[in-house]
Amino acid sequence: MNREGAPGKSPEEMYIQQKVRVLLMLRKMGSNLTASEEEFLRTYAGVVNSQLSQLPQHSIDQANKHKPWLEPTYHGIVTENDNAVLLDPPLIALDKDAPLRFAGEICGFKIHGQNVPFDAVVVDKSTGEGLIRSKEKLDCELQKDYTFTIQAYDCGRGPDGSANAKKSHKATVHIQVNDVNEYAPVFKEKSYQASVVEGRRYESILRVEAVDADCSPQFSQICSYEIVTPDVPFTVDKDGHIKNTEKLNYGKEHQYKLTVTAYDCGKKRATEDVLVKISIKPTCTPGWQGWDSRVEYEPGTGALALFPNAHLETCDESVASVQVTVELETSHIGKGCDRDTYSEKSLHRLCGAASGTAELLPSPSGSLNWTVGLPTDNGHDSDQVFEFNGTQAVRIPDGVVSVNPKEPFTVSVWMRHGPFGRRKETILCSSDKTDMNRHHYSLFVHGCRFIFLLRQDPSGEKKYKPAEFHWKLTQVCDEEWHHYVLNVEIPRVTLYVDGVSHEPFSVTEEYPLHPSRIETQLVVGACWQGGDLHMTQFFRGDLAGLTIRSGKLTDKKVIDCLYTCKEGLDLQVPEDGGRGVKVQANHGRSVLTVEAEDVGELEKALRHVTYLNSRQFPTPGVRRLRLTSTARCFNEATCALIPPVDGSVMVLQPEEPKISLSGVHHFARAASEFESSEGVFLFPELRIISTITREVEPNGEGDEDPTVQESLVSEEIVHDLDTCEVTVEGEELNPEQESLEVDVARLQHKGIEVSRSDLGVVFTGVDTMASYEEALHLLRYRNWNSRSLLDRKFKLVCSELNGRYLSNEFQVEVNVIHTANPMEHASHMAAQPQFVHPEHRSFVDLSGHNLANPHPFAVVPSTATVVIVVCVSFLVFMIILGVFRIRAAHQRTMRDQDTGKESEMDWDDSALTITVNPMETYEDQHSEEEEEEEEEESEDGEEEDDVTSAESESSEEEEEGGEHGDQQPANRQQQLEWDDSTLSY
Repeated sequence: MNREGAPGKSPEEMYIQQKVRVLLMLRKMGSNLTASEEEFLRTYAGVVNSQLSQLPQHSIDQANKHKPWLEPTYHGIVTENDNAVLLDPPLIALDKDAPLRFAGEICGFKIHGQNVPFDAVVVDKSTGEGLIRSKEKLDCELQKDYTFTIQAYDCGRGPDGSANAKKSHKATVHIQVNDVNEYAPVFKEKSYQASVVEGRRYESILRVEAVDADCSPQFSQICSYEIVTPDVPFTVDKDGHIKNTEKLNYGKEHQYKLTVTAYDCGKKRATEDVLVKISIKPTCTPGWQGWDSRVEYEPGTGALALFPNAHLETCDESVASVQVTVELETSHIGKGCDRDTYSEKSLHRLCGAASGTAELLPSPSGSLNWTVGLPTDNGHDSDQVFEFNGTQAVRIPDGVVSVNPKEPFTVSVWMRHGPFGRRKETILCSSDKTDMNRHHYSLFVHGCRFIFLLRQDPSGEKKYKPAEFHWKLTQVCDEEWHHYVLNVEIPRVTLYVDGVSHEPFSVTEEYPLHPSRIETQLVVGACWQGGDLHMTQFFRGDLAGLTIRSGKLTDKKVIDCLYTCKEGLDLQVPEDGGRGVKVQANHGRSVLTVEAEDVGELEKALRHVTYLNSRQFPTPGVRRLRLTSTARCFNEATCALIPPVDGSVMVLQPEEPKISLSGVHHFARAASEFESSEGVFLFPELRIISTITREVEPNGEGDEDPTVQESLVSEEIVHDLDTCEVTVEGEELNPEQESLEVDVARLQHKGIEVSRSDLGVVFTGVDTMASYEEALHLLRYRNWNSRSLLDRKFKLVCSELNGRYLSNEFQVEVNVIHTANPMEHASHMAAQPQFVHPEHRSFVDLSGHNLANPHPFAVVPSTATVVIVVCVSFLVFMIILGVFRIRAAHQRTMRDQDTGKESEMDWDDSALTITVNPMETYEDQHSEEEEEEEEEESEDGEEEDDVTSAESESSEEEEEGGEHGDQQPANRQQQLEWDDSTLSY
């Protein structure tokens, strides 16, 4: 025995024992043993077990002096979705105390590490064999390997292992999770598309790409792609590049549709194939693609993108830079483009030229009628233009404008003129009215020269002064509209053409005019020769907006405002784009230039080019659009010739507003009110509204039911007005006894001016409808000699955009109530009022009247008479009501007694119109009234409110008759007979 009390072992016995343990463990793990190994186990397994059982108990209890032993490192493999781990080498713990019981046996293994999804179990205590397995399902795609440490524990001295149990050192275990080909390839895109040009072979048209979610290289890599569609001239390589196998022909096929699949290295096919579209384009031609030749602009919708899908095809040429110019052609719209079409006087006020502006070519109207004979372009959709054909001119009435050469003034005009020769053509001329042919100041053209003449009045200084200023301009004779503004402040004259200043190239000095008392004549379109009494130097061309502003110069800000177009091109480069993009625009924003080195950035910028018309009611029609492009290659030479693109912007007809005037049409006032200092307000309850009518489609998306009709909806809108004209109907105003007046001081803060004439009053200026309402509320009519006046009629018409949109004609009739002298006649009823005339109006007509004075020609009674009239009116009402009830009851009785018998009392009351003779005796009426008293009381409250104006007049006449009781009854009856056929109950 050795010192531990265990019998001694030879090396051969130790070898046999260890080999038996290893073979037993391999068998339990499922390994196939060779025939010799099986024979070895049958020979020695029983011997080893018998030796272990023959050891004495006391020797085991005292022999646990060695720690179990493990290999330093283990490597294992586990397949995902499985829990068995195959270790190399096998997990076997050896103990030198073996074959002693407990001390030489292995009771357990312990794994060290955080969140280790494995545990170790003892398979055979005597042999020390163990097994590692996973506690949960492993996923290679989440974690491919694990590393942890493990220790082995022997059984100590007893079966519980609590006494003197020993543990081995910590061995490292590396476990790799083997992948299972559970995922199929998936394409990155749902579909692929590309375009190729016919007649070319491509190395790669496009690339399809698929991915696999498996974790191992074997199953996660895509090993091949395959075109499933048969008989197509394309092939795909292992990297997914598709190329054509023959030259493609656009005439044969416009587009190919291919189905492509993918395989991973485990030969697993993609669950879903991908669609590839390859479009065939004809032989490439550089140019713009994806643009619309016609775009429609709806008024009020803001900016409209002109090229939202534009693409520049360069046919794969290397382009260094591209410059694009977008031109908007608007010369045929108005005066060169769409502008506000208010009168020039209103435009000057809008732009800040507050006062002093005289309009020499106004739209023809009642008081401004000197342009009636000139041909015009109607001007309702745009500015009104006057045509001068070389034989026409207009004289400006005296007092319209006054020019003092010693003070500054401004001349402004729109002109379109062509190259009509070398003779002088006068735009504006102030010359002697008689005796002589002197020109005081004039504006004329001579060929392509623009010339202004201003002769100084006689002064103390007898010397030459600047008098004639010459400009040579191509704009004068290019047959296009241009805006000219002359700021005159001698000795300096500045000319602005389309907002750009020009200095004269030549200035001629002349001696001041000789003193003269001859009056001057101002003419537009020619020059008056006072000595010869005829016109000369006629103008040929078109003029509009000719104004003179006396006493002040027009600053540059106002000039720009007058010239600025309300339509144009715009480009707002987005924040995420526009790198290297240069943008330029002309003054009127009709030409826009975009330049960039990168074609993609240029396309992004061009897609943001917009058309904008800021007018609420723009001029409808076509605006031509042209896109020219220049591409340059890296050698600074022009390459890829890009043809120009022509298109158009169609501005649709705006919805026409309907301006409605409403209020009181007919009223009467006492003569004293007309003669008072305040007068009578003509439009105290005037209302101005504007509406548009829209078509509303029936509900439902995509369902076109022919039986469902579109409905029209009226919608109120807000816009400005520029004119309201009040004219007198009938005879003109007599300034000696009547006038129309307005408190001008209360209109100073508004943009409205007032001009008066014998024909009426004109309110002008661009302002809101509410402001015009307030201004018209202030209009008063005065007549300080109203004895012979019976009535006056006035007509009101308002307009917007210089007459483009007109309101309805709102007519007002005012009647004068004359107060009669009670001493003139012995009887009011015997003397009929001299101004009374019958007037029959329906209920609808009365709705617009001022019912406070229902009969404008009635004689105004005294206070006592009014009280009597009221009382008698109530009495008459009771009598009439009683008669009506009696006749109705009698008629029903007669109809019940004999339906076939015609009664003299039958009458048609379908229209509820009765004729009453007030001369029936009061006693008869009173007796009849008592018979129906009970029924009358029940209806009294309902009928009392239905007294009409005619009944009130009847009561007044009856009361007046009652005051003269000594008249004969026959005469009284004759005077009190009246026709109430228009009364409605």
